[in-house]
Amino acid sequence: MRFSKKSEYGLRAMIELTQEYGQGLVQRKILAERQNIPLGFLEMILLSLKHAGLIGSRRGMNGGVFLIKAPKEITLGQIIRILDGPLAPIACVSQTAYQKCEDCPHAETPTCPIQGIMLDVRNAIASVLDHYSLEDFVYAQKK
Repeated sequence: MRFSKKSEYGLRAMIELTQEYGQGLVQRKILAERQNIPLGFLEMILLSLKHAGLIGSRRGMNGGVFLIKAPKEITLGQIIRILDGPLAPIACVSQTAYQKCEDCPHAETPTCPIQGIMLDVRNAIASVLDHYSLEDFVYAQKK
């Protein structure tokens, strides 16, 4: 499974905001430059994270963005779900965006040979990504 550039850039931006947590606002332009993210793309990512309640922003000359929640309360899984959607490799095993397989011959049977394995994959991915918070990354860098 591969995450999108949107999630990769989002994680990098959120780690940068974690490093600045409690020290004030970070200007979008500076964040984009430090993380080598195109400014327009970063603004789209930040808007998604703001709508999800993870970051806040202030306008104006001294404006910028900041984490609303403490870094230990924000998991990598949350960020990726916000930016890329469900972690499940197929929709019929998703916990947040379940969809019944309409074209699958096993959709109406009690067992599906694919679903069981894909559920294990989804659970493994979610277990790892929901285990690590932004704080874990900053703490690991300071060791």
